[in-house]
Amino acid sequence: MHARLLGSAMAALGLAFLGAAVPTSAQAATQAENCQSEWNQHGRDGLVRAWADYYCRGDALGAASGDDYAWGDSYGPFQGADYAQPKSVMNSGYLGGLDVVAFYATSGYRYEYGYVCLSPYEYYADNLSDNYYTNNGGPVLNHIGSHKWVTASACGAGSWLT
Repeated sequence: MHARLLGSAMAALGLAFLGAAVPTSAQAATQAENCQSEWNQHGRDGLVRAWADYYCRGDALGAASGDDYAWGDSYGPFQGADYAQPKSVMNSGYLGGLDVVAFYATSGYRYEYGYVCLSPYEYYADNLSDNYYTNNGGPVLNHIGSHKWVTASACGAGSWLT
């Protein structure tokens, strides 16, 4: 009888621990609301933005109306260690023409090393941890080498950020 009670107590303790480690749907909704709040604040202002934390929180790494050839260089809107920090991004660019943001794994818009695209209709990717560059370019999380404004036709199947 004691073994069954001990087993039940351990199972309950394990479930309680798991509940504390996994965000509830209410927590996830609150986190996602931060990106929506950022979107509501900026709207279609013609910029691409990136943050050093998930859900558009933390330090804003930068905002750019144009392309950035190298996020790790010493000039432009994204500089220095910015390339190694992005955890969420936003496309608040103007609609029409070059309205998709292509993020590249390396500097110089090097398509062959992998890229991902963010549609102007997706607005933002609040958690880059589940996104990977095309061509086996590795994870997008904490790694953007450059970005360029492109048309949707420049982005292949499987290249869209979520």
